Amino acid sequence: MTDVTGVTPGVFTLRPWRTGDAAAVLTAFGRPEMARQAGRPVTTPAEAAEWIVDRSRDRVAGTGYSWAVTDGTDAVLGCVAVTAVNRTHDTGWISYWTVKAARGRGVASAGLCALARWAFDDLGLFRLELGHRTNNPASCAVAMRAGFAVEGLERARLRYGDVRYDVERHARLATDPVPLPGAPG
Repeated sequence: MTDVTGVTPGVFTLRPWRTGDAAAVLTAFGRPEMARQAGRPVTTPAEAAEWIVDRSRDRVAGTGYSWAVTDGTDAVLGCVAVTAVNRTHDTGWISYWTVKAARGRGVASAGLCALARWAFDDLGLFRLELGHRTNNPASCAVAMRAGFAVEGLERARLRYGDVRYDVERHARLATDPVPLPGAPG
């Protein structure tokens, strides 16, 4: 299995998380809307380092592959991941996020396209799924630009505090057309 090497040559690259990325992880998850993306608290340098260790454990176990999306200076701009890898059905669950300074630059959609290509070609997966809260149109736009078709609505799927959120489900199959870079969803 090979690593993802290039996303947009000279612009974005995917690479495995490194111990030295802990400060970027801590900054990313320090914002309230991002904290729930971590799956557990990431409020200290030690918790950020443990988050990175968990990504490495998932990779070794073959259950999840998380990539830092970086720029030419190796600064972390975000994350794309395929987790819940199911070899019986050749499926995986996709997630993505970007740091605030990287939003609106195509980082997530470029990273997601590269991740999907890698998951289909190198992991041999057939179906990739993702979901986003319906009140998050930016996440929907990323999914659409990366070729993930809308499949339906999961009513009251997520609960944050006392509020429940509907989730729109998207999927992309290995046999789906490859989206053109920069093409609208």
